[in-house]
Amino acid sequence: MKKEPSKGLTAEQKAQIEALAALPDEAINTNDIPEVKDRSGARRGVFYRPLKQQITLQLDADLIDWFKQHHPEGEGYQTSINRALREYVKHHQS
Repeated sequence: MKKEPSKGLTAEQKAQIEALAALPDEAINTNDIPEVKDRSGARRGVFYRPLKQQITLQLDADLIDWFKQHHPEGEGYQTSINRALREYVKHHQS
């Protein structure tokens, strides 16, 4: 399945969202939504999957070895490298 960016909201959808946002909390019927109090089984990032791009990247052998030896259980070393790069970018953004 090919992933595509969303096409955005229509004017009608935007109007519906604005109307709902204007409602006070007491006017919203949440009877059909069970309240979840125990979030111990929650997982972060399950639905968000950024697009990945396959590239060839030459890294120092000692860095690759370090990531291979220190990646968390159940996660690949390339995922750890991606996370480290993302943290670096986040830290250095203005």
